[in-house]
Amino acid sequence: MDDLDFRLIGLLRSNSREPVAKLAVALGVSRATVRSRIDRLVETGAIQGFTVTLKSIGASNLIRAIVMIEIEGQGADRIIRRLVGFPAVRHLYTTNGRFDVVAELESESLEAFDEILRQIRQVEGISSTETSILLSARKGGF
Repeated sequence: MDDLDFRLIGLLRSNSREPVAKLAVALGVSRATVRSRIDRLVETGAIQGFTVTLKSIGASNLIRAIVMIEIEGQGADRIIRRLVGFPAVRHLYTTNGRFDVVAELESESLEAFDEILRQIRQVEGISSTETSILLSARKGGF
């Protein structure tokens, strides 16, 4: 991949439905070039799909946070299956380092957020958590 591919991917991340003609103008290349680049990126697996990002209901009033979760022993798969069932868990990632799992949470109020954290901390096999409330977005669309 070259600079043009990376710039194209950046534009598609912001809006994967952007017309090829607009992408071509933004990149300073022909529509045929953009189309062939997209096709090649899909064929090689660099782009594995296009998706829809939904706006959360009342998104401006939601409490969002990242919760780092440390798991005891070998129960990660069981705990992840349990966490997936929490409606407030928007995204869930496994990771390395001190923490084993990172969860992105969303709630309607601080009280609801507190209850979600309490429930997560009660899951058997979770040894510790560290939470950071997300204050404001500096870059979006990913």
